[in-house]
Amino acid sequence: MTDSRPSDTGPVLRVDDVDVVREGNHLLRAISMTVRRGEHWALLGANGAGKSTLVGLLGAVTHPTRGSVEVLGHRLGRVDMRELRSHVGHVNPRHPLQAPLRLRDVVLTGLTNTTEPVPRWVPTAQQREQADGLIRMLGMSARADARWPTLSQGERGRALIARALMPWPRLLLLDEPATGLDLAAREQLLSSLDTLRRQHPDLATVLVTHHLEELPATTTHALLLREGECLAAGPVDDVLTTDRISACFDHPVLITRTPDGRWSARTRAAA
Repeated sequence: MTDSRPSDTGPVLRVDDVDVVREGNHLLRAISMTVRRGEHWALLGANGAGKSTLVGLLGAVTHPTRGSVEVLGHRLGRVDMRELRSHVGHVNPRHPLQAPLRLRDVVLTGLTNTTEPVPRWVPTAQQREQADGLIRMLGMSARADARWPTLSQGERGRALIARALMPWPRLLLLDEPATGLDLAAREQLLSSLDTLRRQHPDLATVLVTHHLEELPATTTHALLLREGECLAAGPVDDVLTTDRISACFDHPVLITRTPDGRWSARTRAAA
């Protein structure tokens, strides 16, 4: 195994002609993408398109059947996967926390990569200051001492982003972070992501969704998946077009982008 510390040179992610086959079924076929520092990718597709399978590769959780995947400069299969994952921020809105921890303590578990605090582990003053800074950046200072069960779904989502940022990762994966959010909570989350991206210009992100309305205005690139195959990948304005989104979701939609950089989709009237 090679040293799994992240490389500061080269792409943050490189996926080259990857297949994933399980029990004879192709979950992904001939997928390629390259994510560089400071880029913010959207990964879109209908349910069952292969988004979760691809995120498993990008997060160094699973291996491809064929092809190669490099995460933070390290090729999967030649690196300690568990150690490599500690350098990747992963935001899962289905965080399995049961204990009534305070929001600040949840954020601090990002340093130990555990769901609950490690027994007898005490964060340093600098680490607490870092946690408070991230909580403040995400607009949650007033709730820092609130218990997890009392937090709204939107507040939990922003807390989990702060948690994922505690190890200062170069890559942040956001797996449908707006799941279950109402309109106001979704807009607060997206505003927080835009702020995060402006304040950390070298951070690369990949956000998974099947709703264009859930994409922050700072999105730079996109990849469309349909039935395990890539329909398009590249700069966002080239990919998120009416024709390509209609093909991706097998439904005629009209895509528009507003002056503030957000997207919307509605059914396109039949000719």
